[in-house]
Amino acid sequence: MSEKVTKDQINSVLWQAADTFRGKVDSSTYKDYILTMLFIKYLSDAYKEHLEEYTKRYDGDEQRIQRALSRERFVLDEHSTFDYLYSKRTDVEIGEIINKALERLENENTGKLRGVFRNIDFNSEAILGKAKERNAMLRSLLEDFNKLTLKPSVVGNEDVIGDAYQYMIERFASDAGKKGGEFYTPSMASELLARLVKPQENDRIYDPTCGSGSLLIRVANQVPNKKVAIYGQERNGATHSLALMNMYLHGIDDAKIEWGDTLANPLHLEDGKLMKFQAIVANPPFSLDKWAMGFAGEGNTDSKFKMDASLDPHRRFEWGVPPSSKGDYAFVQHMLYSLAENGRMSTILPHGVLFRGASEGKIRQQIIEMNLLDAVIGLPEGLFYGTGIPACILVFKKNRTRKDVLFIDASAEGNYEKGKNQNQLREQDIAKIVETYDNWETIDKYSYVATLDEIKENDYNLNIPRYVDTFEEEEPVDMAQVKENIQNIKQELAEVEEQMEKYLQELGL
Repeated sequence: MSEKVTKDQINSVLWQAADTFRGKVDSSTYKDYILTMLFIKYLSDAYKEHLEEYTKRYDGDEQRIQRALSRERFVLDEHSTFDYLYSKRTDVEIGEIINKALERLENENTGKLRGVFRNIDFNSEAILGKAKERNAMLRSLLEDFNKLTLKPSVVGNEDVIGDAYQYMIERFASDAGKKGGEFYTPSMASELLARLVKPQENDRIYDPTCGSGSLLIRVANQVPNKKVAIYGQERNGATHSLALMNMYLHGIDDAKIEWGDTLANPLHLEDGKLMKFQAIVANPPFSLDKWAMGFAGEGNTDSKFKMDASLDPHRRFEWGVPPSSKGDYAFVQHMLYSLAENGRMSTILPHGVLFRGASEGKIRQQIIEMNLLDAVIGLPEGLFYGTGIPACILVFKKNRTRKDVLFIDASAEGNYEKGKNQNQLREQDIAKIVETYDNWETIDKYSYVATLDEIKENDYNLNIPRYVDTFEEEEPVDMAQVKENIQNIKQELAEVEEQMEKYLQELGL
């Protein structure tokens, strides 16, 4: 029996592989190569082990072996395995050999892997440098991964692979700093969104800006048997590929993750109309500039292009067109238009969406008057990659029976753990937020249930301090006690000076 490989051992080898690229290629880019190689290694090792099992079981009967292998999740030929790539690691054309192996892997598994590797090029001079340097990096990468055994019998629980993938994505997000937020939402923030949206069995779950797919996986994990349908869309091609691989490594083979601009070209449609979802989660790019340029038409680079609601065939902007420099409410309206009856939605947004005026103020008023906003939750600052600004979570519901809105201020010290580079939500912090939301209660200096009239009185401004008073009164100063303390200090000082004078006289000074 093979000795089990631990999560820490896998993580150690993966991070070692990252050293091959560090300092030569930007970490927000080289993550794609390492995570793709992890995916290939896992597929290869699983396939190799199944081949060994069937060879033994069918006593070398090639026809029966191949029939059994054809029923596996993924099919590989000899030239698309990791072992083949490793054997070619010193070949001067190793980059092209890897690319061809990926192409074969796609073609052999066209139903699942079509297009998964189209955005990654292991032979790219622009990214990996000239041939000599590129080949040296790829050889090191293959040698690092050769130290790793990912056979199912050695790994044990399949979640280990998915966890390793998540670990690496999170490490890369942290390493990539500002760019990290483009592909990863911190795990505990994802957990909070997932618990707030409360997915049910048979729900369609959707993330319109899904990044590497980790948030969708968190939501799916809330349903014990994971019997849900997963949908996502991602604009960045390489990140879209990561999302698909992430799904497969978590045992989700039927996720529908599309590649494209969600606002200008939403790809989840039914009969030409926006598909409806029971649960929607998202961490859209904060205040996306030029969000509407996809509506400008092919080749239109006019910087003065002005978005008009009539340009959207799905009529998502009839409540108002957000300013061209801030796409927050464009994403919110897209999600609300994609929400099924009785649907729930939670999304992370910058605080500006709570109080900015002009077109955003009008959209916000419409949403509130239509009784779609359920809760506003203020989060601590420094939680997210690439921005230190505090963010908030907005929770929306279709067919709400109540008219009031819950405000939670979870930003104060004690509601999170301070980190050196980044603050973190702890399990206790998430539990407190979710419990307060579930109980729909006012808690002194933490939460407040506001009536619609109160929100109207505030001109539909949702700035949290208007509703949750976190002001701490200072203790009253006892002036008589202060006076007495001063007198005591003066007396002690006089006694010290008198003693010093005696010492100086003794020393003859």
